[in-house]
Amino acid sequence: MPRLEEVANVVLRVPSIVLLDLLYRWDVQAFAELLRPKQEEATWQRHALWHAYYLGHVLCVVVMLLPVRSLVRLYLYGLTLLLLFVGHQTARDYMRHEMEDEFQGAVYQDPVVLRRFVTALTGQIFVSMLCALLMKTKQVWLFCAPLLPLLARLCGLPLQALPVVNTFATSVTVVEVLYVAASHLLVPFHLAAAACREVAQGLEVYRLVALGMSLWSQLAVPVLFLVFWLVLFTLQIYSFLASSNSLLAQQGLLFIFLSSVAECCGTPYSLLGLTFTISYLALAVLNLCKFYLLGYDAFQNGNVMHRGVTEGVTLLLLALQTGLLDLQILQRTFLLSIILFIVVTSTLQSMIEIADPIVLALGASQNRSPWKHFRSLSLCLFLLVFPCFMAYKIARFFHMDFWLLILVSSCMLTSLQVMGTLFVYALFMIELLQDAPLEKTDEIIYYVNAVSRVLEFLVAVCVVAYGTWESIFGEWSWMGASVIIIHSYFNVWLRAQSGWKSFLLRREAAKKINSLPRATRGQLRDHNDVCAICFQEMTMAVITDCGHFFHTGCLRKWLYVQDTCPMCHQPVKPSATEGPQPNGGERAEPEPELVPEEGPPEDAGAEAAGRTRTLGPSRAGEGGEPSWQEQENPALAVPSRAAEGREPSWQEQENPALAAPSRAAEGGEPSWREQENPALAAPSRAGLLPEAVHSREDEPMDPAGSRTPPPVSRGCAP
Repeated sequence: MPRLEEVANVVLRVPSIVLLDLLYRWDVQAFAELLRPKQEEATWQRHALWHAYYLGHVLCVVVMLLPVRSLVRLYLYGLTLLLLFVGHQTARDYMRHEMEDEFQGAVYQDPVVLRRFVTALTGQIFVSMLCALLMKTKQVWLFCAPLLPLLARLCGLPLQALPVVNTFATSVTVVEVLYVAASHLLVPFHLAAAACREVAQGLEVYRLVALGMSLWSQLAVPVLFLVFWLVLFTLQIYSFLASSNSLLAQQGLLFIFLSSVAECCGTPYSLLGLTFTISYLALAVLNLCKFYLLGYDAFQNGNVMHRGVTEGVTLLLLALQTGLLDLQILQRTFLLSIILFIVVTSTLQSMIEIADPIVLALGASQNRSPWKHFRSLSLCLFLLVFPCFMAYKIARFFHMDFWLLILVSSCMLTSLQVMGTLFVYALFMIELLQDAPLEKTDEIIYYVNAVSRVLEFLVAVCVVAYGTWESIFGEWSWMGASVIIIHSYFNVWLRAQSGWKSFLLRREAAKKINSLPRATRGQLRDHNDVCAICFQEMTMAVITDCGHFFHTGCLRKWLYVQDTCPMCHQPVKPSATEGPQPNGGERAEPEPELVPEEGPPEDAGAEAAGRTRTLGPSRAGEGGEPSWQEQENPALAVPSRAAEGREPSWQEQENPALAAPSRAAEGGEPSWREQENPALAAPSRAGLLPEAVHSREDEPMDPAGSRTPPPVSRGCAP
């Protein structure tokens, strides 16, 4: 039943809008002159007509704003009243036929009279039962007043008494109607009082907005005006086709269509109906576009990117700015065709905004489905050819002025955008077929998009400049000024701001990338992980200030969007120093060059220890040979930052044992870490101990705390 209630909520309010539209079209002054009253009565009747005109508007608005249950009850009362009128009209017709026949005998004596009586009696009983059903009552006798003339004829009353009985029956019905109306007389006042209380409670701005949104949702305003305009348009088309059969052959289907649309937007109510109709048509086209590209997957998340609001608002603003309602039918048809061209251009632009990311994602991914590629390319070809066809038609059938030139340029820009999308798609497909990625792919894509955006910006600037010129030196209006302001903000200022911001981000990203240190082979080997952006192996990488490794191209593309680290979201700042840095952010010394030791080793231990020697300064600096841990990770041979009064590195923050000096070395009781791992309590082999003994205490520990044997490739015994 909720669906039925929604349908009733719309259908039962449409007659109110139809009456409002008819009242707007009604020329009260001309109607008063047609009556041609006497001179002394002219003023009184004219005032009475104007009061009836305004009262009709108020009643229609009140009926349209009624709750749906009150509206259903009102229509039931009106339908019951109409049925009672039909019953009395049927009784009056029966009485007239009886008076014309002048048959004074019983009704069953003449077959014709009997047939007429049975037909009228059956109809009156059906009307009475239907009225009782509508009023939800079992007292059918309350609606049997139209039966009184038939009962009088059945009882044998003379024919001259039938008019009196019929008048009495009509009086009974009128008394019943007045009684019901009097019993419900206070209902409108109660509804008005409830509405006033709602408004009084929502005097604050946000409550008034909430109240307006609630009314908008409850009244289903878009669907209501859509149904109203479709009914109006259907009747107009029917009247055009029914007036003359040769009209279609003479003027053509397109002219009849545009003329019917122009005829159905001559009032504010019909213009609103056309606005919502265009919005729903644009929404249907955009949903069809998404369904064609993605299938049923386009509607699974319920995220509708475009709802057709832009197209409807564009039509409404252009109609109000150009004074569409005040024009004659031919002028209105011509102007409306131009406005519809603009709306179609806006719809094509929305279709491009939907198709562009889908086509580019299809080209960037390794999707091999030919059907998906065919659908995307076919839609792009349509969006490439159709705007050019529209521009050709406009230039051929209309006299070219500045506004039409702007429209043609918008069509051409639409085609240029599609060409840019196809170019980037082809670039992605070529890169997909190549073994190695193309260089500067993102730069080419950026410049292609930049050219398209600059052309759009120039067209928007021309529109604003011409509109400003017309407002200053031509006809100035509040509507035109508001349109120029809105157009300047959305199409000029926001586009310029977005383009400049994108340019600054790219320049800042390039500056940051060039200043960040490059990782050495040893750092990449120690890192032993993939790029966190593309999840590919890293042979070359840059290191951020927070110690994370990324591909140069991947990090550059990330910084084009936002200036934070993809891993820890800390701001990425240009580095003040040059050269690679280790994970902790310290500047790294150049990796020592390893050359083979001359001469055979004396034993296995000496061979393991002397398989390589270091060229360059030793980090121990105190006469000892560094251990294999210090050779693998030179940061272990550097004294703690905390001991030197500097900020501890990230390794020391994660493992405070590296930052604190050994308790055993200070003569104190060894800590529980030093008891578990005596290597922490012992001084550096390279600094204080001359000998290098390979024991399990000297083996490195992984983050979980377990010892890991040294790699064989480093020259240590397994």
